[in-house]
Amino acid sequence: MIIYSGKDYNDISRKAANIMSAQIIMKPRAVLGLATGSTPVGMYRQLIEWYRKGDLDFSQITTVNLDEYKGLSGENEQSYRYFMNNNLFDHVNIDKSRTFVPNGLEKDSRKACSDYNQIIHTVGGIDMQLLGIGGNGHIGFNEPGEAFETETHCVDLTESTIQANSRFFNNLDEVPKQAYTMGIKNIMSAKKILLIASGESKAEALYRSLYGPVTPNVPASILQLHPDVTVVADEGALKVIREKELI
Repeated sequence: MIIYSGKDYNDISRKAANIMSAQIIMKPRAVLGLATGSTPVGMYRQLIEWYRKGDLDFSQITTVNLDEYKGLSGENEQSYRYFMNNNLFDHVNIDKSRTFVPNGLEKDSRKACSDYNQIIHTVGGIDMQLLGIGGNGHIGFNEPGEAFETETHCVDLTESTIQANSRFFNNLDEVPKQAYTMGIKNIMSAKKILLIASGESKAEALYRSLYGPVTPNVPASILQLHPDVTVVADEGALKVIREKELI
């Protein structure tokens, strides 16, 4: 595992973009596992900037996203498909037919998950998986629990997640209560993993994930067992790790 530190969010966004762009340049037909949320937005902006300068070509890239809300269409502004279009896909020369997100409108959870697993297998697996990390150590929508979930599955969102997401909706009733997410097996099968962490609110979770016991109670702790993980974190996210003089 390699840990790169940055002084602030902009710094780590650029460092993460450097790592992702190197993957794209070295393997123009790469399969990228992508993530949503506020953390990767800065990285996506940097990738767009380099594309506009002619430094990057997305024309042969394939992407698979970590998750999607069950019940939301890709046209819904709070869907993760909409997020990816708005924050990356609409601004680069990627073929959208090769950008995959779980089908939030598929009511049959078993079918939705089976179909998405098949997509991941069909594209040949993930070359680089991008991850953020939750304050409780979750990755994707893999929340703390008694066991590591394996492949794509439907999750009941925790009350804290529902409350946190409510700021994006008109009222609490509109907030999705379930989501489809890649499982730990999907994530761990990626050849490389790039984890971005920003802010003191992630400091304890990052410490427990990288240096604590491997346990489903901290889903990201499983990354300790992956052979090729790169972490890019700012000073806030590294606060606990630095206090314990681990780096």
